[in-house]
Amino acid sequence: MKRFAQLILSLMGLALVATTSLTATAAKRWLGGDISMLPALQQRGAQYADIVGRSVDPYALFKQQGWNMMRVRLFVEPARANSQHRDEGVCQDLPYVIDLCRDIKRHGFKVMLDFHYSDTWADPAKQYMPQRWQGVDERTVADSVYHYTRETLLAMKSAGVVPDMIQVGNEITNGMVWPLGRVDPSTDDGWDTLLAMLHQGVKACREVCPKAKLIIHTEKAGVWPITCNYYDHMEQARLDYDIIGLSYYPMWHGTISNLGATLDSLAVRFPSKPVMIVEAAYYYLHDGRSWGGDEDFSQCPPGTIDGQRQFTHDLVAELRRHKNVTGLFWWYPEENNYGIAGARGGLNRGLFNNRNGHALPALYELRHFR
Repeated sequence: MKRFAQLILSLMGLALVATTSLTATAAKRWLGGDISMLPALQQRGAQYADIVGRSVDPYALFKQQGWNMMRVRLFVEPARANSQHRDEGVCQDLPYVIDLCRDIKRHGFKVMLDFHYSDTWADPAKQYMPQRWQGVDERTVADSVYHYTRETLLAMKSAGVVPDMIQVGNEITNGMVWPLGRVDPSTDDGWDTLLAMLHQGVKACREVCPKAKLIIHTEKAGVWPITCNYYDHMEQARLDYDIIGLSYYPMWHGTISNLGATLDSLAVRFPSKPVMIVEAAYYYLHDGRSWGGDEDFSQCPPGTIDGQRQFTHDLVAELRRHKNVTGLFWWYPEENNYGIAGARGGLNRGLFNNRNGHALPALYELRHFR
């Protein structure tokens, strides 16, 4: 009987060790989404429900599904953006972001701040210089980045919403603050100005938010030579950052297995740098035709509710295979036109159905990442 009791205690100890180990592993993974439009949509009347149609606070649903961090974008002066971009969601100035971050932290989530060093969308096709910096030259633009970054973070710190992670630029594969900071990621020429800006942005972050993890975010997840060359430049310049951030959309970046090959290569080439997929999404409603851009749907799942679910399932399974991957963030999960008077169409890549506000199955697949 004594030996049996000892065996039970031993098994309980092993179970405790296993549980602790699993908890520690889960704590290293960050799951969430860029919810930058949530306040604007709710103010306009968007109504959210769970998968069976019960009215729900989206924060509560995200928490239930294991999310633990939210991403928020910040523009310099979004009121200066053109009307089309403002209609598309360019509205996140500093007061808006501070209010949203208060809500996020009040609901128990961490915050990832995404600096768009622009008045409007900053992505591989456009990284327009903010109007307030017009007239600066290559010698002083890095100072502009430093002072803007520092002043922004001091304001957030004063408001009690210090970010836990910070992106120094958004999808900056081709540089940022064009034309001064533009680069060709396949070459070795013309990187000095971009690297000077990044060094100064990082410096401001370290001074004001020394505990925050810093992310350098690019979007050529499916093209290893470009990804490798880019982060090689970061290493050669001894840029002080913590995490490699990637975007992954299958219609632009190839198959999930192609992404997996890049992740394997990153683990070998940059073993000290964790990787996060800071943007990912796929359509639940799309007919598979290109809208005049460079989308390629030939190897994508159907643009249906189940196609989106299958994409999410397969992506999570692939990411869990890579020990260097520590984060997954859905882009614009809160997209939802249901309840908004006069709303038309939509991007249809969110995690709520624009037609009825119900949560989509893909949302429930994401929890398996943690």
